[in-house]
Amino acid sequence: MSTTLAPAPQTSASFPAWFADRQKAAWERYLATRAPKRGDEPWRFANLKQLDFTGFERAGKVESAELVAKSTGLEAPAAKLVFVNDELVSSESPGLPEGVVCLPLAQALVSHGDLVQEHFMKQETRLGSAKFAALHEASLTNGLFVHVPDNVEVAGTIEVHHWISGKNVVVYPHTLIVTGKHAKVRVVDMFRSADDAEPGVVIAFNDLRTSAGSKLDYVALQALNEQTRMIQINETGTAKDASTIGLIVNTGASWVRNESLSRLEGPGARSEMLSVSIPSHEQEYDQRTFQHHASDHAYSDLLYKNSLYDRTRTVFSGLIFVDEGAHYTDAYQTCRNLLMSDDAEANSMPGLEINADQVKCSHGSTSAQISDEEIFYLRARGIDPVNARQLIARGFSVEVVERLKDDATEELVLRFIDDKFAKIAAAV
Repeated sequence: MSTTLAPAPQTSASFPAWFADRQKAAWERYLATRAPKRGDEPWRFANLKQLDFTGFERAGKVESAELVAKSTGLEAPAAKLVFVNDELVSSESPGLPEGVVCLPLAQALVSHGDLVQEHFMKQETRLGSAKFAALHEASLTNGLFVHVPDNVEVAGTIEVHHWISGKNVVVYPHTLIVTGKHAKVRVVDMFRSADDAEPGVVIAFNDLRTSAGSKLDYVALQALNEQTRMIQINETGTAKDASTIGLIVNTGASWVRNESLSRLEGPGARSEMLSVSIPSHEQEYDQRTFQHHASDHAYSDLLYKNSLYDRTRTVFSGLIFVDEGAHYTDAYQTCRNLLMSDDAEANSMPGLEINADQVKCSHGSTSAQISDEEIFYLRARGIDPVNARQLIARGFSVEVVERLKDDATEELVLRFIDDKFAKIAAAV
Protein backbone atom coordinates (compact mmCIF):
# COMPACT_ATOMS: atom_id res chain seq x y z
CA MET A 1 0.00 0.00 0.00
CA SER A 2 1.27 3.45 -0.78
CA THR A 3 1.70 6.01 1.95
CA THR A 4 -0.71 8.91 1.78
CA LEU A 5 1.67 11.45 3.25
CA ALA A 6 5.28 12.28 2.51
CA PRO A 7 7.11 13.75 4.25
CA ALA A 8 5.80 13.27 7.79
CA PRO A 9 2.92 15.53 8.89
CA GLN A 10 3.79 18.55 11.02
CA THR A 11 2.09 19.24 14.35
CA SER A 12 0.78 22.77 14.82
CA ALA A 13 3.06 24.86 17.02
CA SER A 14 0.05 25.88 19.10
CA PHE A 15 -0.68 22.32 20.23
CA PRO A 16 0.71 21.03 23.56
CA ALA A 17 4.00 19.14 23.66
CA TRP A 18 2.37 15.85 24.67
CA PHE A 19 0.25 15.90 21.53
CA ALA A 20 3.26 16.62 19.32
CA ASP A 21 5.08 13.67 20.94
CA ARG A 22 2.10 11.40 20.29
CA GLN A 23 1.87 12.45 16.66
CA LYS A 24 5.57 11.83 16.14
CA ALA A 25 5.32 8.38 17.77
CA ALA A 26 2.19 7.57 15.77
CA TRP A 27 3.95 8.41 12.49
CA GLU A 28 6.84 6.12 13.38
CA ARG A 29 4.36 3.40 14.31
CA TYR A 30 2.56 3.89 11.01
CA LEU A 31 5.79 3.47 9.06
CA ALA A 32 6.82 0.40 11.10
CA THR A 33 3.45 -1.39 10.82
CA ARG A 34 3.11 -3.51 7.72
CA ALA A 35 0.11 -3.12 5.51
CA PRO A 36 -2.65 -5.74 5.71
CA LYS A 37 -2.16 -8.65 3.36
CA ARG A 38 -4.14 -11.61 2.16
CA GLY A 39 -4.25 -14.28 4.84
CA ASP A 40 -4.62 -11.85 7.77
CA GLU A 41 -7.69 -13.03 9.68
CA PRO A 42 -8.96 -9.46 10.43
CA TRP A 43 -8.98 -8.85 6.67
CA ARG A 44 -10.64 -12.11 5.64
CA PHE A 45 -12.87 -11.53 2.58
CA ALA A 46 -11.59 -7.91 2.44
CA ASN A 47 -10.82 -6.18 -0.85
CA LEU A 48 -7.20 -5.16 -0.19
CA LYS A 49 -6.95 -3.33 -3.52
CA GLN A 50 -8.98 -0.56 -1.89
CA LEU A 51 -6.04 0.23 0.40
CA ASP A 52 -3.89 1.63 -2.41
CA PHE A 53 -4.04 5.40 -1.94
CA THR A 54 -1.41 6.29 -4.51
CA GLY A 55 -1.76 9.86 -5.74
CA PHE A 56 -3.86 11.12 -2.81
CA GLU A 57 -2.69 14.11 -0.78
CA ARG A 58 -3.80 15.96 2.33
CA ALA A 59 -6.79 18.19 1.60
CA GLY A 60 -6.30 21.96 1.62
CA LYS A 61 -8.45 24.95 2.38
CA VAL A 62 -11.34 25.61 -0.04
CA GLU A 63 -14.23 28.04 -0.39
CA SER A 64 -16.90 26.96 2.09
CA ALA A 65 -19.86 29.36 1.95
CA GLU A 66 -21.91 27.10 -0.35
CA LEU A 67 -21.22 24.04 1.78
CA VAL A 68 -22.24 25.86 4.95
CA ALA A 69 -25.54 26.72 3.27
CA LYS A 70 -26.02 23.05 2.30
CA SER A 71 -25.34 21.84 5.85
CA THR A 72 -28.92 21.26 6.86
CA GLY A 73 -30.04 18.70 9.39
CA LEU A 74 -32.11 19.01 12.53
CA GLU A 75 -34.63 21.83 12.92
CA ALA A 76 -33.31 22.89 16.32
CA PRO A 77 -29.94 21.31 17.20
CA ALA A 78 -28.35 22.01 20.56
CA ALA A 79 -25.19 22.90 18.66
CA LYS A 80 -24.12 22.80 15.03
CA LEU A 81 -20.60 22.66 13.66
CA VAL A 82 -19.49 22.53 10.03
CA PHE A 83 -16.07 21.25 8.98
CA VAL A 84 -14.73 21.43 5.43
CA ASN A 85 -11.56 19.42 4.86
CA ASP A 86 -11.18 19.21 8.67
CA GLU A 87 -11.28 22.99 9.07
CA LEU A 88 -14.08 24.46 11.19
CA VAL A 89 -15.94 26.96 9.00
CA SER A 90 -19.12 27.51 10.99
CA SER A 91 -20.37 26.87 14.53
CA GLU A 92 -23.28 27.80 16.75
CA SER A 93 -24.47 26.44 20.08
CA PRO A 94 -27.89 27.82 20.95
CA GLY A 95 -28.98 24.96 23.19
CA LEU A 96 -25.98 23.86 25.21
CA PRO A 97 -26.28 23.95 29.01
CA GLU A 98 -23.70 25.83 31.04
CA GLY A 99 -20.47 23.91 31.55
CA VAL A 100 -20.69 21.79 28.40
CA VAL A 101 -17.55 22.00 26.26
CA CYS A 102 -18.26 21.65 22.54
CA LEU A 103 -15.26 22.82 20.55
CA PRO A 104 -13.16 21.97 17.53
CA LEU A 105 -10.43 19.63 18.74
CA ALA A 106 -7.72 22.06 17.62
CA GLN A 107 -9.10 24.66 20.03
CA ALA A 108 -9.72 22.15 22.82
CA LEU A 109 -6.10 21.01 22.67
CA VAL A 110 -5.12 24.55 23.62
CA SER A 111 -7.87 25.44 26.09
CA HIS A 112 -8.61 22.01 27.63
CA GLY A 113 -5.38 20.12 26.90
CA ASP A 114 -5.33 18.09 30.13
CA LEU A 115 -8.92 16.93 29.62
CA VAL A 116 -8.24 15.88 26.04
CA GLN A 117 -5.03 14.09 27.05
CA GLU A 118 -6.90 12.09 29.71
CA HIS A 119 -9.23 10.50 27.16
CA PHE A 120 -7.64 10.80 23.70
CA MET A 121 -7.33 7.44 21.85
CA LYS A 122 -6.88 5.33 25.01
CA GLN A 123 -7.92 1.95 23.64
CA GLU A 124 -5.78 -0.30 21.50
CA THR A 125 -7.04 -0.73 17.94
CA ARG A 126 -7.43 -4.47 17.53
CA LEU A 127 -9.70 -5.14 14.55
CA GLY A 128 -7.07 -4.90 11.81
CA SER A 129 -6.57 -1.19 11.16
CA ALA A 130 -3.81 -0.39 13.65
CA LYS A 131 -1.73 1.00 10.77
CA PHE A 132 -4.52 3.36 9.73
CA ALA A 133 -5.28 4.37 13.32
CA ALA A 134 -1.62 5.38 13.60
CA LEU A 135 -1.84 7.29 10.32
CA HIS A 136 -4.95 9.06 11.57
CA GLU A 137 -3.33 9.97 14.89
CA ALA A 138 -0.20 11.27 13.17
CA SER A 139 -2.09 13.28 10.60
CA LEU A 140 -5.21 14.70 12.24
CA THR A 141 -5.38 18.45 12.58
CA ASN A 142 -8.89 18.94 13.91
CA GLY A 143 -12.19 17.36 14.82
CA LEU A 144 -14.91 17.56 17.45
CA PHE A 145 -14.41 17.57 21.21
CA VAL A 146 -17.40 17.33 23.54
CA HIS A 147 -17.29 17.13 27.32
CA VAL A 148 -20.47 17.03 29.38
CA PRO A 149 -19.88 17.57 33.12
CA ASP A 150 -21.34 15.45 35.89
CA ASN A 151 -25.13 15.55 36.24
CA VAL A 152 -25.63 17.70 33.12
CA GLU A 153 -27.99 16.67 30.33
CA VAL A 154 -27.94 18.10 26.81
CA ALA A 155 -31.62 18.14 25.89
CA GLY A 156 -31.18 18.36 22.12
CA THR A 157 -28.70 16.85 19.67
CA ILE A 158 -25.26 18.13 18.68
CA GLU A 159 -25.11 18.13 14.88
CA VAL A 160 -21.79 17.99 13.01
CA HIS A 161 -21.16 18.19 9.26
CA HIS A 162 -17.90 16.86 7.78
CA TRP A 163 -17.37 17.80 4.11
CA ILE A 164 -14.57 16.56 1.90
CA SER A 165 -13.78 18.82 -1.06
CA GLY A 166 -11.18 18.47 -3.81
CA LYS A 167 -9.88 15.81 -6.16
CA ASN A 168 -7.70 13.00 -4.77
CA VAL A 169 -7.56 14.42 -1.26
CA VAL A 170 -7.46 12.81 2.20
CA VAL A 171 -9.12 14.07 5.40
CA TYR A 172 -8.79 12.83 8.99
CA PRO A 173 -11.92 13.79 10.98
CA HIS A 174 -11.76 12.94 14.69
CA THR A 175 -14.58 12.86 17.24
CA LEU A 176 -13.88 12.67 20.98
CA ILE A 177 -16.92 12.67 23.30
CA VAL A 178 -16.63 12.39 27.09
CA THR A 179 -19.54 12.23 29.52
CA GLY A 180 -19.28 12.90 33.25
CA LYS A 181 -21.17 10.95 35.90
CA HIS A 182 -24.93 10.83 35.20
CA ALA A 183 -24.53 13.13 32.19
CA LYS A 184 -26.41 12.73 28.90
CA VAL A 185 -25.68 13.75 25.31
CA ARG A 186 -26.46 12.77 21.72
CA VAL A 187 -24.17 13.59 18.77
CA VAL A 188 -24.75 13.11 15.03
CA ASP A 189 -21.78 13.18 12.63
CA MET A 190 -22.57 13.52 8.91
CA PHE A 191 -19.95 12.74 6.26
CA ARG A 192 -20.54 14.04 2.72
CA SER A 193 -18.68 15.04 -0.44
CA ALA A 194 -18.77 18.53 -1.91
CA ASP A 195 -18.75 17.10 -5.43
CA ASP A 196 -20.29 13.90 -6.85
CA ALA A 197 -17.32 13.07 -9.07
CA GLU A 198 -14.11 13.87 -7.16
CA PRO A 199 -12.34 10.85 -5.61
CA GLY A 200 -11.31 11.17 -1.98
CA VAL A 201 -10.28 9.24 1.11
CA VAL A 202 -11.65 9.67 4.64
CA ILE A 203 -9.78 8.13 7.56
CA ALA A 204 -11.97 8.86 10.60
CA PHE A 205 -11.80 7.95 14.28
CA ASN A 206 -14.60 8.14 16.87
CA ASP A 207 -13.56 7.99 20.50
CA LEU A 208 -16.50 7.72 22.93
CA ARG A 209 -15.92 7.68 26.70
CA THR A 210 -18.58 7.50 29.42
CA SER A 211 -18.52 7.86 33.20
CA ALA A 212 -20.73 6.01 35.66
CA GLY A 213 -24.46 6.35 35.17
CA SER A 214 -24.22 8.49 32.03
CA LYS A 215 -25.87 8.08 28.63
CA LEU A 216 -24.21 8.68 25.28
CA ASP A 217 -25.88 8.25 21.88
CA TYR A 218 -23.76 8.59 18.76
CA VAL A 219 -24.87 8.46 15.11
CA ALA A 220 -22.58 8.46 12.05
CA LEU A 221 -24.32 9.16 8.73
CA GLN A 222 -22.06 8.36 5.79
CA ALA A 223 -23.29 9.67 2.42
CA LEU A 224 -20.03 10.33 0.57
CA ASN A 225 -19.91 10.26 -3.20
CA GLU A 226 -19.35 6.91 -4.91
CA GLN A 227 -15.77 7.82 -5.86
CA THR A 228 -14.65 8.12 -2.23
CA ARG A 229 -13.32 5.48 0.15
CA MET A 230 -13.55 5.53 3.94
CA ILE A 231 -11.92 3.86 6.92
CA GLN A 232 -13.85 4.57 10.11
CA ILE A 233 -12.67 3.29 13.49
CA ASN A 234 -15.15 3.49 16.38
CA GLU A 235 -14.08 2.83 19.95
CA THR A 236 -16.50 3.06 22.87
CA GLY A 237 -15.92 2.60 26.58
CA THR A 238 -19.03 2.17 28.72
CA ALA A 239 -18.65 2.56 32.49
CA LYS A 240 -20.65 1.20 35.42
CA ASP A 241 -24.40 1.72 34.99
CA ALA A 242 -23.77 3.83 31.87
CA SER A 243 -25.41 3.20 28.49
CA THR A 244 -24.27 3.87 24.94
CA ILE A 245 -25.89 3.63 21.54
CA GLY A 246 -23.74 3.73 18.41
CA LEU A 247 -25.54 3.79 15.06
CA ILE A 248 -23.65 3.75 11.75
CA VAL A 249 -25.54 4.38 8.51
CA ASN A 250 -23.83 3.74 5.18
CA THR A 251 -25.45 4.93 1.97
CA GLY A 252 -22.50 6.39 0.05
CA ALA A 253 -18.80 5.86 -0.80
CA SER A 254 -17.40 3.25 -3.14
CA TRP A 255 -15.79 1.26 -0.32
CA VAL A 256 -16.04 1.50 3.46
CA ARG A 257 -14.23 -0.27 6.26
CA ASN A 258 -16.03 0.17 9.62
CA GLU A 259 -14.32 -1.17 12.73
CA SER A 260 -16.34 -0.87 15.95
CA LEU A 261 -15.14 -1.89 19.39
CA SER A 262 -17.42 -1.54 22.41
CA ARG A 263 -15.91 -2.26 25.81
CA LEU A 264 -18.22 -2.87 28.79
CA GLU A 265 -16.17 -1.65 31.75
CA GLY A 266 -18.44 -1.87 34.80
CA PRO A 267 -21.43 -3.72 36.25
CA GLY A 268 -24.70 -2.45 34.82
CA ALA A 269 -23.08 -1.14 31.63
CA ARG A 270 -25.26 -1.32 28.49
CA SER A 271 -24.15 -1.02 24.88
CA GLU A 272 -26.22 -1.09 21.69
CA MET A 273 -24.23 -1.37 18.46
CA LEU A 274 -26.44 -0.63 15.44
CA SER A 275 -25.96 -0.25 11.73
CA VAL A 276 -27.97 0.20 8.54
CA SER A 277 -26.19 -0.14 5.20
CA ILE A 278 -27.77 0.18 1.75
CA PRO A 279 -25.15 -0.46 -0.94
CA SER A 280 -26.06 -0.17 -4.62
CA HIS A 281 -24.25 -0.33 -7.97
CA GLU A 282 -20.83 -1.82 -7.02
CA GLN A 283 -20.39 -0.42 -3.50
CA GLU A 284 -18.60 -2.52 -0.86
CA TYR A 285 -19.05 -2.23 2.92
CA ASP A 286 -16.69 -4.15 5.21
CA GLN A 287 -17.73 -4.16 8.90
CA ARG A 288 -15.81 -5.64 11.83
CA THR A 289 -17.08 -5.53 15.41
CA PHE A 290 -15.88 -6.49 18.89
CA GLN A 291 -18.18 -6.60 21.93
CA HIS A 292 -15.72 -6.75 24.81
CA HIS A 293 -17.29 -7.70 28.15
CA ALA A 294 -14.60 -6.77 30.66
CA SER A 295 -17.01 -6.61 33.62
CA ASP A 296 -19.71 -8.76 35.15
CA HIS A 297 -23.44 -8.00 34.91
CA ALA A 298 -23.13 -6.01 31.67
CA TYR A 299 -25.36 -6.05 28.58
CA SER A 300 -24.62 -5.59 24.90
CA ASP A 301 -26.78 -5.95 21.81
CA LEU A 302 -25.58 -5.67 18.22
CA LEU A 303 -28.00 -5.38 15.30
CA TYR A 304 -26.63 -4.79 11.78
CA LYS A 305 -28.90 -4.75 8.74
CA ASN A 306 -27.76 -4.58 5.12
CA SER A 307 -29.98 -4.17 2.04
CA LEU A 308 -27.82 -5.13 -0.93
CA TYR A 309 -28.70 -4.00 -4.47
CA ASP A 310 -27.08 -4.67 -7.86
CA ARG A 311 -23.50 -6.02 -7.80
CA THR A 312 -22.74 -4.96 -4.23
CA ARG A 313 -20.81 -6.75 -1.53
CA THR A 314 -20.76 -6.69 2.27
CA VAL A 315 -18.55 -8.33 4.85
CA PHE A 316 -19.52 -8.66 8.52
CA SER A 317 -17.22 -10.17 11.12
CA GLY A 318 -18.21 -9.83 14.77
CA LEU A 319 -17.02 -11.28 18.04
CA ILE A 320 -18.55 -11.28 21.51
CA PHE A 321 -15.61 -11.66 23.89
CA VAL A 322 -16.28 -12.31 27.59
CA ASP A 323 -13.32 -11.87 29.94
CA GLU A 324 -12.58 -14.17 32.85
CA GLY A 325 -14.68 -13.00 35.77
CA ALA A 326 -17.23 -11.19 33.60
CA HIS A 327 -19.98 -13.38 35.01
CA TYR A 328 -23.67 -12.82 34.27
CA THR A 329 -22.87 -11.28 30.91
CA ASP A 330 -25.91 -10.77 28.67
CA ALA A 331 -24.90 -10.30 25.01
CA TYR A 332 -26.46 -10.61 21.56
CA GLN A 333 -25.18 -10.21 18.03
CA THR A 334 -27.32 -10.28 14.89
CA CYS A 335 -26.47 -9.47 11.27
CA ARG A 336 -29.27 -9.62 8.71
CA ASN A 337 -28.78 -9.26 4.99
CA LEU A 338 -31.62 -8.53 2.56
CA LEU A 339 -30.48 -9.50 -0.93
CA MET A 340 -32.21 -7.27 -3.47
CA SER A 341 -30.30 -8.72 -6.42
CA ASP A 342 -29.09 -12.14 -7.55
CA ASP A 343 -25.63 -10.62 -8.06
CA ALA A 344 -25.22 -9.20 -4.52
CA GLU A 345 -22.85 -10.93 -2.12
CA ALA A 346 -23.07 -10.94 1.70
CA ASN A 347 -20.35 -12.55 3.84
CA SER A 348 -21.02 -12.94 7.56
CA MET A 349 -18.77 -14.33 10.29
CA PRO A 350 -20.35 -14.00 13.76
CA GLY A 351 -18.41 -15.40 16.73
CA LEU A 352 -18.32 -15.99 20.48
CA GLU A 353 -15.50 -16.44 22.99
CA ILE A 354 -16.66 -16.91 26.57
CA ASN A 355 -14.38 -17.17 29.61
CA ALA A 356 -16.90 -16.72 32.43
CA ASP A 357 -19.85 -18.49 34.03
CA GLN A 358 -23.58 -17.81 34.15
CA VAL A 359 -23.55 -15.94 30.84
CA LYS A 360 -26.35 -15.53 28.30
CA CYS A 361 -24.91 -14.97 24.81
CA SER A 362 -26.19 -15.59 21.30
CA HIS A 363 -25.15 -14.71 17.80
CA GLY A 364 -26.51 -15.25 14.34
CA SER A 365 -26.63 -14.10 10.76
CA THR A 366 -29.22 -14.48 8.01
CA SER A 367 -29.28 -13.69 4.30
CA ALA A 368 -32.50 -13.82 2.31
CA GLN A 369 -34.38 -12.32 -0.59
CA ILE A 370 -37.86 -10.84 -0.49
CA SER A 371 -40.38 -13.62 -0.89
CA ASP A 372 -42.98 -13.80 -3.66
CA GLU A 373 -45.70 -13.87 -0.98
CA GLU A 374 -44.58 -10.49 0.40
CA ILE A 375 -44.66 -8.93 -3.08
CA PHE A 376 -48.03 -10.51 -3.83
CA TYR A 377 -49.48 -9.11 -0.58
CA LEU A 378 -48.51 -5.54 -1.52
CA ARG A 379 -49.48 -5.91 -5.20
CA ALA A 380 -52.94 -7.02 -4.06
CA ARG A 381 -53.20 -3.58 -2.40
CA GLY A 382 -52.40 -1.70 -5.58
CA ILE A 383 -48.66 -1.21 -5.04
CA ASP A 384 -46.46 -1.89 -8.07
CA PRO A 385 -43.58 -4.41 -7.69
CA VAL A 386 -40.77 -1.78 -7.66
CA ASN A 387 -42.38 0.27 -4.90
CA ALA A 388 -43.31 -2.88 -3.01
CA ARG A 389 -39.68 -3.96 -2.85
CA GLN A 390 -38.63 -0.48 -1.72
CA LEU A 391 -41.26 -0.41 1.02
CA ILE A 392 -40.11 -3.76 2.36
CA ALA A 393 -36.44 -2.71 2.32
CA ARG A 394 -37.26 0.57 4.07
CA GLY A 395 -39.24 -1.24 6.76
CA PHE A 396 -36.30 -3.61 7.19
CA SER A 397 -34.08 -0.60 8.04
CA VAL A 398 -36.56 1.31 10.18
CA GLU A 399 -36.50 -1.33 12.93
CA VAL A 400 -32.87 -0.38 13.63
CA VAL A 401 -33.38 3.39 13.47
CA GLU A 402 -36.25 3.25 15.97
CA ARG A 403 -33.80 2.06 18.61
CA LEU A 404 -32.66 5.70 18.92
CA LYS A 405 -35.96 6.62 20.59
CA ASP A 406 -35.71 10.26 19.58
CA ASP A 407 -38.19 11.44 16.94
CA ALA A 408 -36.11 14.31 15.54
CA THR A 409 -32.94 12.26 15.15
CA GLU A 410 -34.85 9.29 13.71
CA GLU A 411 -36.40 11.63 11.14
CA LEU A 412 -32.95 12.91 10.15
CA VAL A 413 -31.57 9.40 9.76
CA LEU A 414 -34.57 8.27 7.72
CA ARG A 415 -34.09 11.29 5.45
CA PHE A 416 -30.65 9.94 4.50
CA ILE A 417 -32.07 6.45 4.01
CA ASP A 418 -34.98 7.72 1.90
CA ASP A 419 -32.57 9.74 -0.26
CA LYS A 420 -30.68 6.55 -1.02
CA PHE A 421 -33.84 4.60 -1.86
CA ALA A 422 -34.96 7.47 -4.12
CA LYS A 423 -31.65 7.27 -6.04
CA ILE A 424 -32.02 3.51 -6.38
CA ALA A 425 -35.60 3.87 -7.63
CA ALA A 426 -34.56 6.56 -10.13
CA ALA A 427 -31.95 4.23 -11.61
CA VAL A 428 -34.44 1.41 -12.28
